[in-house]
Amino acid sequence: MTNVDITSVAKTYGQTPVLADITTHFAEGSFTSLLGPSGSGKTTLLRIVAGFITPDSGKVAIGGADVTDTPVYARNIGMVFQSYALFPHMTVAQNVAFGLARRGIRGAEARKLVDRALEMVRLPGFGERRPKQLSGGQQQRVALARAVVIQPSVLLLDEPLSALDRRLRQEMQVELKRIQRETGLTTIFVTHDQEEALALSDKVAILDRGRIVQMGPPAEVYEQPKTRFAAEFLGDTNFLKGTVIDGALRLSDGTLIRTGAPLPATGAAAMVAVRPEKMRIVAADGAGDGAENRLSARIDHVIYAGPALTYALTASDGTALKIFAQNSTGAIHAEGSDVSLVWQPAHTIPMEDAA
Repeated sequence: MTNVDITSVAKTYGQTPVLADITTHFAEGSFTSLLGPSGSGKTTLLRIVAGFITPDSGKVAIGGADVTDTPVYARNIGMVFQSYALFPHMTVAQNVAFGLARRGIRGAEARKLVDRALEMVRLPGFGERRPKQLSGGQQQRVALARAVVIQPSVLLLDEPLSALDRRLRQEMQVELKRIQRETGLTTIFVTHDQEEALALSDKVAILDRGRIVQMGPPAEVYEQPKTRFAAEFLGDTNFLKGTVIDGALRLSDGTLIRTGAPLPATGAAAMVAVRPEKMRIVAADGAGDGAENRLSARIDHVIYAGPALTYALTASDGTALKIFAQNSTGAIHAEGSDVSLVWQPAHTIPMEDAA
């Protein structure tokens, strides 16, 4: 088990900066997801840790040792690619044993390690099959077994589940988490899937245009996003804009919104975020059950999905909003009706960027 430390790493392709002065720490035995849109730099950062790409500046350390200029084969990393990268002419056992052979481990010792790795990924008895005889999920398990059988210091996963259908992807999420816990490997996982990052990770790092804009435990980055980009990328979010008056946000229609964290000084423009599931719909003159924030709105559309409902609304200040609600009672608010939205100040998060 090993720490990974990135210090002031930058990378530019031509005139395009891909990573801009990244400094971060991946703790020993942790599972960290690098999350961001295409072009955000997450795969480049992973490949710099692996040694496939050399940074223009900065340092990469694994287990306290500077490996910035160390070749891939000498870094003792295990890597799983999106395409699996299995050798089609080899059996499953031969694929898994490939890294062992490169390290001079053969014969009975190699067979023992291969069998153990296949048991870990729940593919015992599959050693003599060829990759073409396996499902996508099984091929991904073989790729994972090949990565962990060498007992690497760090496990790197480059969107390994994106080629699987939804059901298989969910199954493999459970397996990945189990294997990472069993092995205790420091794991860095690249994904563009927000739900996947939240479900798997000890920490999530959100990247935007080559910078880490927020990093922390999943609940923290979801419940307390710092910027509009972080809030939007990690799920649906409602944004309200206004002017700060005596510690509250005054909307254009005069509604006052209280927040859990401090706003800027009085007179400043500000923006807050509220997750759609944090707001509740009540009758226009209904009680808010102690909720301090209340906003008038009209229901424009209702999307019925059986156990859940999604409401599209327009607030009294003209802001378009979305509300998620569980269908626990069977009662549905009608389209076109005037309602009130109520929620707690603690769920109203000031954004660092007010624009």
